[in-house]
Amino acid sequence: MIYDIRHVTTYSYETQVSFARCALRLEPMIGDGQELISHSIEIRPKPAERTSRRDFFGTLTESVLIETAHRNLRIDSRSRVSLTRQPPARDAGSPRWEDVRDIAFEATSLGPRSPVGYIFASALAPVLRPVTEYAAASFPPGEAILSGAADLMRRIRNDFRYDPKATVISTPLRDVFEKRQGVCQDFAHVMLAGLRGLGLPAAYVSGYLRTMPPPGQPRLQGADATHAWVSVWCGNDLGWIGFDPTNDLMVANDHIILAIGRDFADVSPVDGVIVGASKQKLSVAVDVLPVE
Repeated sequence: MIYDIRHVTTYSYETQVSFARCALRLEPMIGDGQELISHSIEIRPKPAERTSRRDFFGTLTESVLIETAHRNLRIDSRSRVSLTRQPPARDAGSPRWEDVRDIAFEATSLGPRSPVGYIFASALAPVLRPVTEYAAASFPPGEAILSGAADLMRRIRNDFRYDPKATVISTPLRDVFEKRQGVCQDFAHVMLAGLRGLGLPAAYVSGYLRTMPPPGQPRLQGADATHAWVSVWCGNDLGWIGFDPTNDLMVANDHIILAIGRDFADVSPVDGVIVGASKQKLSVAVDVLPVE
């Protein structure tokens, strides 16, 4: 499957901004059944300086310096990717979760794909006893890692209500868990914290999800969205497998990876600092179009 992706981020400021420095993580990753065919970013006003580097996790991070005074900042990212994923069935054979946990703790590599870097708590996905106990219900002794992770994903989808007004990025995980509501990044953080509380390696994934209009209705421009899900290390043979707790889906060819990290703080598509405005309005429009 080949997709054309357009991701437009627009900031409108109450007063003029004299300086801005942004970090952009908008180039889709290569690997995990995903190939990057092309990518470009247009920025208005034009930056005075643009530099890029690969972070520890392999994400291309572009640093942008804007010195032109402005009231609006527009970042227009366009990509084409090819996907050829074959996720395993939920009930496919896989190691016991206790064996995966033990092997992960014995890992000697400290590279970005090593499971050991994703076992421990992170700032936005702390290990909390109630969340660990919630996850443990999906992992009785001897349970296979795939079926246990799929069951936890299903339970989060059923037990938590999607509500974009319920949380903001700074809402603590404890509050999300107690209220049982939030958005995709909250559900991903809950699943991460639960798995890590059991000693299982899990990574946060940001990207895009292709959405389909109801039968007989036209597709709306900007109707697709940035999305978040979880990648679980399932042993040396299976490696990293994607689970989408917001939709109770095994990650296949409708999920496009932008970045991978420990939690949202590692993978935010756009962040930075500005000088000169007290209030701002953010709008994001995403289109994910299959190439015929």
